[in-house]
Amino acid sequence: MDFRGDREGLVARVRAVLERSCRDSRTVLLGSLAAGSADAYSDIDIEWIVPDDRFTACVARVEEILHGAQPVAEVRGDPDFLHSDRRRLLFVRFEQVPLFWRLDLSVRAQSVADDVDYDEANSAARAREGEWSRPASALANAVAAVKAATRHRPVDARGLLDRGFARIDEADSATGAWTDDIKRLARAAARREPRLAPLAELVAALADEHLAEGLG
Repeated sequence: MDFRGDREGLVARVRAVLERSCRDSRTVLLGSLAAGSADAYSDIDIEWIVPDDRFTACVARVEEILHGAQPVAEVRGDPDFLHSDRRRLLFVRFEQVPLFWRLDLSVRAQSVADDVDYDEANSAARAREGEWSRPASALANAVAAVKAATRHRPVDARGLLDRGFARIDEADSATGAWTDDIKRLARAAARREPRLAPLAELVAALADEHLAEGLG
């Protein structure tokens, strides 16, 4: 699969702007890219470890900082850590970059850099209802379902779609006709949050492009 753009170059730029923006911070490449097992559809997982006294400021400036690597279309926070004082997980979608190459950016204060369970069980760290977008999360499931179907993982694709429909209280489920399933989920998400309509159409086009090739 030939995508326009250079994922490795994007990774290098992202790491450089993050480290340059905060003295004494460091980045670590995680996930399949770090393991050497990535394919063309793999996203980008990076951890940014920052001094404790600059954690809040760094989180607040993430979008501005990342613009220095690539124009940013959207930043969403994982609801499990939205109010954590020393840990965040941010989902970043870049402009002019394949939707598959989302950046999952873990931001951690230095004091909890090695505490893998920090705030996992802290209910106060979690977002309250209305503080995060369920339709946007469902669209992320739709993109992930394109990946799963393209990788010939039907069980994963079905689970992603069913969870996406459930997340927005849509009385629907996967049928195995992946392109149609993905489009239904994407457009249902956009009906619930109209500002997401352009992204929903990009997701629908993604399904047409990659699943129409007989890969799903």
